[in-house]
Amino acid sequence: MPAVNLEFSPSAMIALNAIIALMMFGVSLELRADDFSRILRAPKAPLIGMFVQFFLLPASTCLLTTLLPIDPSLALGLILVATCPSGTFSNIMTWLGRGNVAVSASVTAVSSLSAGLLTPLNFALYAGLNPNTRALLSEISIDPLELLAMVLLVLVLPMVLGMWLGKRRPQLAQTLEKPLRHFSLLVMLAFVGGALMKNLEQFIEHFHLFFWLVVALNSMALLLGYLCARLWRLPAAEVRAVTLETGIHNSGLGMALIFTFFPQAGGMLLIAAFWGCWQLLSGLALALFWSRRVPQAETRAALGEAPSQ
Repeated sequence: MPAVNLEFSPSAMIALNAIIALMMFGVSLELRADDFSRILRAPKAPLIGMFVQFFLLPASTCLLTTLLPIDPSLALGLILVATCPSGTFSNIMTWLGRGNVAVSASVTAVSSLSAGLLTPLNFALYAGLNPNTRALLSEISIDPLELLAMVLLVLVLPMVLGMWLGKRRPQLAQTLEKPLRHFSLLVMLAFVGGALMKNLEQFIEHFHLFFWLVVALNSMALLLGYLCARLWRLPAAEVRAVTLETGIHNSGLGMALIFTFFPQAGGMLLIAAFWGCWQLLSGLALALFWSRRVPQAETRAALGEAPSQ
């Protein structure tokens, strides 16, 4: 693969980190301790979702990038995306697809909180197991503690602060949640759009290289979630929630990590940026397909409440 030299400034790195932190803060305003304790009361579905997300998918991605003749930079991008936690849009898509929103919210909350430790550990582990990505990783010489601190700063800390404000000042949190959600989404889309336009020539030139990789990884993530949920005989609504949770990842976090730690690995950014677009299309298509089919043996009350728009 030819060298990919994407252009971005140090200020863009800071801006992206701030956007991710703001998104996590806004989303966590509606999170409660019950979203975590729910796993203790009904652990089966959330634990399956966590298992697929933090073990099965990263391990399968590592195996895939080892067996296929993939450029190391692109392979490293696939591994990074696979080790990121689920994204907040999975909750909305689960609701659209008549899935169990309570399960979806539980997995999103716990995976985002766990990502402070599991994302850096998983990334270092599986990138090190692949001989090709191991060589690139050693050239970059990333500090695992610095990566851990970065994830804690942009993901975990804003979530804790948002939950604290939501509990102490629920009316203020309710007032802020919707504007923050819309504002952060618009800013993120503007940022990604700006990056795409600034590097449009590079994206077009290498599109044939990363397109099928992203499609294959996203399809594998959705399929693993679906098969594992069906294998453990979860109710249909919970199957949908687990499937979408494993297929929708926080690609914004992946982009923030790439901007900060891997500025010379342009192939990684190609993967993360396109993943963020593709997963929304595939997730929405699946949610709309399921929206026309009421889950079998499920009452309407068991589907959970719709997230606030």
